[in-house]
Amino acid sequence: MKLLSNELLMDSYLRAVDLKLDQDFINLLLKEIRRRNLHVPYYPQAQ
Repeated sequence: MKLLSNELLMDSYLRAVDLKLDQDFINLLLKEIRRRNLHVPYYPQAQ
């Protein structure tokens, strides 16, 4: 996860949400986004 650029991480998160991928995977991405203190435009059903 640490090897992903911020841009790739954000793109992966947004695409995973759009594609309605597994919620555990989305939460993993979201956890890394929060760890990096990045801003996400929306958190649909994020836990």
